[in-house]
Amino acid sequence: MEIGKKIMDLRKKNGLSQEELAEKVGVARQTISKWELGETSPDLKQAKELSKIFNVSLDELTNNDIKNVLVEKTSNTEKLAGLILKLIRFLIIFIIIIPILLITLRIVFKTIHRNNSGRLMNVKITCTLHDKTYGYDFNYFETTGEIEAAGGDGYLANITNIGKYPDAYQALDIIDAYVKNNGGTCERSEAEPVEEK
Repeated sequence: MEIGKKIMDLRKKNGLSQEELAEKVGVARQTISKWELGETSPDLKQAKELSKIFNVSLDELTNNDIKNVLVEKTSNTEKLAGLILKLIRFLIIFIIIIPILLITLRIVFKTIHRNNSGRLMNVKITCTLHDKTYGYDFNYFETTGEIEAAGGDGYLANITNIGKYPDAYQALDIIDAYVKNNGGTCERSEAEPVEEK
């Protein structure tokens, strides 16, 4: 609706003639007529006066459809909030599920590896060299000899460089050979299964 039609509707609704409205606004009756016919429009000062007389906002007087703009902005804000919530849910699920999945995969692969590598065994080697006794333990897979854990006297590990050998059988032979070649002796314990915790 044009502003002229709105002025006419509001004038009639308020029971005012063109002359009475003109007197209140401080303009000629012909000015009111021209506004209502759409030939001219009130300036800002006159529009403010009209909004006071008719007890309406300038937006309502000029048919500035601010409600639709606000509804559209609110709708867009709600859509954006909905997208952000979906993204947050996805990230939370991702943060929770990925570690669980990785832990599960690790357990599965470890189980498969153990099933293919035999039982986990433990053997201890005790060596005497230059009147000192040194010991070293190996936890290894029975079938492949792959070392899962090893530890003991650092001196024995350093002089034989056993850290570079992934196979317990080979590492034990290296220690035994080194000590015997240098006038010492070694004894190995019987290999025993390691109890799973």
